[in-house]
Amino acid sequence: MQTELSKKLGVEHAIFGFTPFPAVAAAISRAGGFGVLGAVRYTAPDDLKRDLDWVEAHVDGRPYGLDVVMPAKKVEAPKNQTLSEADVEAMIPEGHRQFVKDTLAKYGVPELAEGEASGWRITGWMEQVARTQLDVAFDYPIKLLANALGSPPADVVARAHDQGVLVAALAGSARHARKHKEAGIDIVVAQGYEAGGHTGDIASMVLTPEAVEAVAPLPVLAAGGIGSGQQVAAALSLGAQGVWLGSIWLTTTEADLHSTALTRKLLAAGSGDTVRSRALTGKPARQLRTEWTDAWDDPNGPGTLPMPLQGLLVADAVSRIQKYEVDPLLGTPVGQIVGRMNSERSVQAVFDDLTRGFEQAVDRINRIAGRSGQ
Repeated sequence: MQTELSKKLGVEHAIFGFTPFPAVAAAISRAGGFGVLGAVRYTAPDDLKRDLDWVEAHVDGRPYGLDVVMPAKKVEAPKNQTLSEADVEAMIPEGHRQFVKDTLAKYGVPELAEGEASGWRITGWMEQVARTQLDVAFDYPIKLLANALGSPPADVVARAHDQGVLVAALAGSARHARKHKEAGIDIVVAQGYEAGGHTGDIASMVLTPEAVEAVAPLPVLAAGGIGSGQQVAAALSLGAQGVWLGSIWLTTTEADLHSTALTRKLLAAGSGDTVRSRALTGKPARQLRTEWTDAWDDPNGPGTLPMPLQGLLVADAVSRIQKYEVDPLLGTPVGQIVGRMNSERSVQAVFDDLTRGFEQAVDRINRIAGRSGQ
């Protein structure tokens, strides 16, 4: 599964794997793909440094990258001042805070222990936090910097290029893809409606060729609804130079969800058990449908807040739900491919399945093409 892009990056398979787990990122690179570590959960630079040290020590010299979140639109500060986390917190209406309290009380969700910090404090949605992550990351030999929400600021793109690092950005439409090209982005990730996490309204089968045409000759990676080798072959046949996979790694043995209940829910879920909801971050993000997402999507509720307010508002609640495994509320970002995630496998086993399915698909098309020429 080699393409011009995979050869440029020195990887055997044109499979780019996004994951919040260092062990999974390293295993993806060792298996011949390109592991991309998600940085959004790292609020302390030392924590990111620790995990990048670990990844560097376990990729066996293979290339890897980092994914940050730098929103194209951000909460504006008065007189162009930099907003602190406390400043942003102060913008959250009391009615929304009460809605969170009431919902947790309804399901009997216990409080965190005194002094126990939330493990899901996603201040990484704030640009100044993402910049501290980059200060750490550029001390490592990363080969790719990806931004999940639009093109990074021009100075970030320039800084990456000065260090020989390629820059990728996710796009949910051909229009977004063209904006990335104009901003000097090197790789466009065309993320279809089926994908987990932040995603747009256009399905992968439509979006991928549109993005390829819109930004040619820039390489495009297809994302969303891809979890088999046959689907990888379909993406490459549409013009993509690789695939960007995220959800499929959540049920690998190297993943560390800290929740057997969540793993069980993922393994049991079908492709129709996800929903695009603003409940998690304030932007539409595909995730398991739960009574938590239903509460936020209910028109009788207070409605969600814009990013990063929603993420800060629900951070402690999500940590409590996850720690105490409150089943009706327990969820995670995941794509519609969750319907194929029916067993726990190693990252290497996933790669073996992807490569086998890819070869079968290519053989099938070759046979069809051969017959049509007779």
